[in-house]
Amino acid sequence: MSLRTYFRLFTHIQMLPILESGEETLVGGQAVIEGVMMRAPHSYCVAVRKPGGEIVTEERPLARMSEQHRIFRYPILRGVGTLYQAMSLGLKALKFSAGAILDAESQGSKNPVSPKKKEVSNWAISLNLIFSLAFFIFLYKFIPLYTVTALEKWYPVLQGRIAFNAADGLIRIAIFLTFLYGVSRLKDIYRVFEYHGAEHKVVFNYESGQPVNILNAQSFTTFHPRCGTSFLLVVMIVSMIVYTLVPFSGFGMKLVSRIVLLPFIAGISYELIRFAAKRRGSFLATLTAPGLWLQRITTKPPSDEQAAVAIRALEGAMALEASQGGELVIA
Repeated sequence: MSLRTYFRLFTHIQMLPILESGEETLVGGQAVIEGVMMRAPHSYCVAVRKPGGEIVTEERPLARMSEQHRIFRYPILRGVGTLYQAMSLGLKALKFSAGAILDAESQGSKNPVSPKKKEVSNWAISLNLIFSLAFFIFLYKFIPLYTVTALEKWYPVLQGRIAFNAADGLIRIAIFLTFLYGVSRLKDIYRVFEYHGAEHKVVFNYESGQPVNILNAQSFTTFHPRCGTSFLLVVMIVSMIVYTLVPFSGFGMKLVSRIVLLPFIAGISYELIRFAAKRRGSFLATLTAPGLWLQRITTKPPSDEQAAVAIRALEGAMALEASQGGELVIA
């Protein structure tokens, strides 16, 4: 695997919560490398356009976490289960898309038929996932906590629990915004954000009830309220409140609590997003507004070719859903 491919995988794994839609009962999707993954309640399809223009797909059935395990039907826990499944599915879709591009690159123009299909190995994905998780903890947990701990020696006002965790949260958000803007300047990631925009447009087109085609899809906005960008921002805001309630004072215990409480915070954030999505005019709905603003960075206007890939992914998911007798749910 080339260094460029490894970096694309690493950066994409870091952005999985941003690029995916975490609602298990609605049609949604995720941008992948040169393609889109679309999911229905009980199926999903990944569509990737190879360098030569061919669109390759992978369709598979998908059981909801709440159907597999009753425990994930309850508030808070259903958010944890949904997020876990979304991340797991995102990794599978990412592996397929990276494999499709690697296979096309290995064949080349002089060797159109390769006896052995190239694919991303499980160890490469696992290594990337471990490194990405460590990077996430270091960047969003260790650095903000260490910075505020150092600053409170010079600014006594930060010694208060509320002020300390507010500063910690604001630094975390600043790091997130800086990282997001920085990677958006990269050519490969910019294309991912274009496919992210294509996914949103096609989902809007489907939800509108109009025939799903390129012309109709391109008429919709790229800013969708169920985007993972909104979810991640809500997680950061909720974490500021939760950390304030944790009575630990030492640096080590604070860091451990921030890691251990991640699933709990994700579960609360999921419930807030779920509530806000059903009550667009409520006060809690304003929590998703910053996420919509941020989608000016994480989504870009797609080309017709990119919209066609998203439509192909949706058609594959819908066809498999229909063959299983599943209900085609519109948000």
